[in-house]
Amino acid sequence: MHYAGFTTNQIYQLFTSPVKSLQFEITPILKNHPLIHQKSHFYKKFLAFQSLDIDIIQSQLEAHRIVPLPIIDARFPSLLKEIYHPPLLLYCKGNLNLFNDACYYPLAVVGARDFTAYGERAVEYLLHQMKHQPIVIVSGLAKGTDALAHHYALCNNIPTIAVLGFGHFHHYPKHTQTLRTHIDKYAGGLSISEYPPTTAPAKFRFPERNRIISGLSKGVLVTEAKERSGALITLDQALEQNRNVYVLPGDMFNPNTKGNLLRVKEGAEIVLSAEDILKDMNTSIQ
Repeated sequence: MHYAGFTTNQIYQLFTSPVKSLQFEITPILKNHPLIHQKSHFYKKFLAFQSLDIDIIQSQLEAHRIVPLPIIDARFPSLLKEIYHPPLLLYCKGNLNLFNDACYYPLAVVGARDFTAYGERAVEYLLHQMKHQPIVIVSGLAKGTDALAHHYALCNNIPTIAVLGFGHFHHYPKHTQTLRTHIDKYAGGLSISEYPPTTAPAKFRFPERNRIISGLSKGVLVTEAKERSGALITLDQALEQNRNVYVLPGDMFNPNTKGNLLRVKEGAEIVLSAEDILKDMNTSIQ
């Protein structure tokens, strides 16, 4: 259905229980669904759905080593199933074993696009301390802190998952294209998207992507965040999803860390060393 243009939210509108619906023939259900006939854009997508050639789609995915992973697959990340309106399908390229949260502690690292020297030094310092630990670094492959997190994960041979806000046949921003190539070639690398490979980048998709970053993770670390920022949105989603939340200590006069201080007031834990995170990891995977 994604290939026909239906969004995840639209699929949830069409099916009371989308997960159960995956086990049945969908076309007859859609054909008689009132929303298909009430909303013209739904009807156009239904017609597109009927004309899809599954064999061609499967051949394209196989040619690019992309694995479609439905939510009913045993390999689908269990943590992600817990969130509100989880993605029903993930398009994955890389090491699917990184989804095994019984063996790994998935840690999301997010922060400012325009990070400071302090932010970079902190990411480098913390990830070096996590070397040889069963940690997986999760981030969004965006310019800034996301790219730092993936880069220093690779430098320390730490597995990393890149959550894309577009399909696998596209990339944004150009700044992180080389980094993505390294992740795809790395044995401990995995890039995933809830969008079909042909889906182009669009501004509204990146907030949708953020819920997957936090949903995949047992903990979320914010390095630097202004009072209003995408990093704080991800952190707030993590709080809603009952994840462990961590922030770097901030300067009260620095707008780049004002968001950090505000979330400490709401219960986020200040991180002074990797041990502040590793103690939760040790409890989680024992």
